[in-house]
Amino acid sequence: MSGHLHGVAQTTRTDPSRVLEEIKRQTLEQLGGLPGTLYAPIEEALKAESLKGDGRNHQYEDQAALWVLRQQQASHVMAFRQQVGLGFEAFRAPASAVGGLGGSPLQLVGEQQLAFDLDGERLTESLEQRYLRPLEMLQGRLKMLSASIGSPTGINPFGPYRLVKAFISVYAETQVTESLRLRLFREYEHELARLLGDLYGRINNLLATAGYGVGLGAPGAPVRAAEERRERNTLDDVFDTVPHRESSTPMHDYNAAMGGYGGESHAAHGHPGGARAPNYGGHDPSQPVSQADVAAMANELAELRSQLHAWREGLVKSGGLPPAHMPQRSMAPRRELRVDEVVGMASLLQPEPPDAYARALAVSGRLGETIRDQLYDGARRLGFNPDQTCFSAEEDDAIDLVALLFDSLFRNHALQDRARRVYARLVMPYVKVALTDNEVFVKREHPARRLLDAITEACEGNDGETPQDRDLLERASSISQRIVSDYNEDLAVFELAHAELDALLAQHRRRIELQEQRAAKATYGRERLGAARGQADAAVRERIGEARLTQAVADFLATPWRHHMVQVLLRENEDPKRRAQALALGDALVMADRLAAENRGRELADQLLALQPIIVQCLASSGLDDSAAQHGMAGLVRALVTPDNERAEHPLPSSAEVEEDVAEERRLYLAAGTTSANHDPLLAERMRQLEPGDWLRLTNTQGETIAVKVAWSSPLTSRFLLVNRRGVRTLVASAEELATLASVGRLVVGAERTAFDEAMRQVRRHLDRVI
Repeated sequence: MSGHLHGVAQTTRTDPSRVLEEIKRQTLEQLGGLPGTLYAPIEEALKAESLKGDGRNHQYEDQAALWVLRQQQASHVMAFRQQVGLGFEAFRAPASAVGGLGGSPLQLVGEQQLAFDLDGERLTESLEQRYLRPLEMLQGRLKMLSASIGSPTGINPFGPYRLVKAFISVYAETQVTESLRLRLFREYEHELARLLGDLYGRINNLLATAGYGVGLGAPGAPVRAAEERRERNTLDDVFDTVPHRESSTPMHDYNAAMGGYGGESHAAHGHPGGARAPNYGGHDPSQPVSQADVAAMANELAELRSQLHAWREGLVKSGGLPPAHMPQRSMAPRRELRVDEVVGMASLLQPEPPDAYARALAVSGRLGETIRDQLYDGARRLGFNPDQTCFSAEEDDAIDLVALLFDSLFRNHALQDRARRVYARLVMPYVKVALTDNEVFVKREHPARRLLDAITEACEGNDGETPQDRDLLERASSISQRIVSDYNEDLAVFELAHAELDALLAQHRRRIELQEQRAAKATYGRERLGAARGQADAAVRERIGEARLTQAVADFLATPWRHHMVQVLLRENEDPKRRAQALALGDALVMADRLAAENRGRELADQLLALQPIIVQCLASSGLDDSAAQHGMAGLVRALVTPDNERAEHPLPSSAEVEEDVAEERRLYLAAGTTSANHDPLLAERMRQLEPGDWLRLTNTQGETIAVKVAWSSPLTSRFLLVNRRGVRTLVASAEELATLASVGRLVVGAERTAFDEAMRQVRRHLDRVI
């Protein structure tokens, strides 16, 4: 059964009242429960902060206020649905819209209401910029709808302004703290960013199929579509999709940095897919695909095909295609091969060794040529003359998309050489999938798509060092062999294979989480040790400084006492009395040396007797037993009781050296002048808003790009721990250093959660750039 989609354009218009009611139903169905979804993530974030024990006083107040909100959850949901519904009534009859969302008489505004209004304005502006293109298209269709109703065009009832006003009307009168208010706005923005792209796509197609502005979004405007994608791609160069999650830091102007950097973040959040395929297939798999979904996917496929055709035409004109691969469908003697004939060729080639594809994957851009060469060979074996037949446009599209997809996977994911053969086996089965069911390129629940995601997760960055990693590689390899042997146009093979591999990956994900936690703890321990050493070095430099001391006292301060200070700061930093006592010992030794120099023997003796137990304790903390500590004490006393011992200035201790592995890590990613000295402040502010779970793409000094995740943010230095997909530490860097990396093009914020989505986004950007 073919999966090719075809859009249907209607020239007759459906009753506008029925259309508006359907839009209202879909809007309430998708957005009506939003207030009820905000509290759980905020509660989890507050619990995590309280477990961290970072000392913020507002946590308990936030938790108490959140508990009150949760008790009123049902009423909040009802009030929100009512306000959204009032927006539709105001659109239907703008002149009669009084109260509710339509405005209110002038009056004094309280501080909380003013704060809500200001945050609401910022959120509205952010959403309007983010969804600028779909909102412009929808506004044109709504204008036609209003004209059919016979009323002036009102405010878009499902636009950002109305949705934000509905949100404010629900919460403006509640008793919430400032930080909780910001959390509510942040979570509301996150939920809208997750839902609005799909909602606007559905409504746009609903209006189009109902006859309101049929030509506005038709796939027959590839030039404008390409221009829009190029705009998005330019803005995506630094910021891609970054889902908004709960931040542990209250941010009053949480969108200021995003809006201040040329609008990149707004554009990158334009819809959940950025420059890639929208999540038209992101619905519940148990629910049937609606007509709007089908139309949206058809439009998306048509747009993708127009890109491919323009790309191929460019290759032909530039001579980038070998003569045997030139499209020659216009020549009379050549017959276009039917899809079933090409599928038969692919089935013939499917069980054969994948060496040719493995070699092609090692060279970017060669896979498409290799696939065609192999298919031509299969055609000869089946009795077709390649000089008298050619591929149809749809068959060329399927071949090119599979080739570009696999090339993109290898360019943008850390796949080892061992994984190349796994993917090479899958090339021909995926060509068959693309020929018979092109929904694989736009539908996220497609079984073949999910299997490729799972295989990439198993292989990415996997060098087989541990038994678990080797088991993953072996399972991925065996599954690819099973696909080759069993796939015969039945997608159930992909479903079963994905279920098996995903069960193994679930255990692997838990190990990765533990690995991330260990990396975070190790990094935090290093930071605490470095901070303690820095404070101890500063204390030593302060006491040695320009003072003229005996060699014994200077050595004692630079070694045992410094080590003792580090131990106290690490183990007993919360005890100010112990810290003060340790600092006082250093001051007392400097004073004892001065008394000795002035030959004030009695005072010196009293001082040393008083210091003896503390000095012995200090020496013991360096690992000396009681007898060695007593011996060290005696040597110090001997040096001090001799007044004419030489005293001089002593060199200050150098700062602690950076561990070799950390130094290598920083050389690999922060070399060539990558410092925080000349960073963009706005870009750095955007980096500070990164949160655990955000994905980035990082390029090292050798030009290798890997996906990294923000695993942890240090409460001590505010630096970010970046780990790869195996949970292994990759880099620890400050927001300023990340901003500098982004400004030189070696860091891109935002990466897709799944490999297939990321690969398709890169394919689109590549096609746009080439076109």
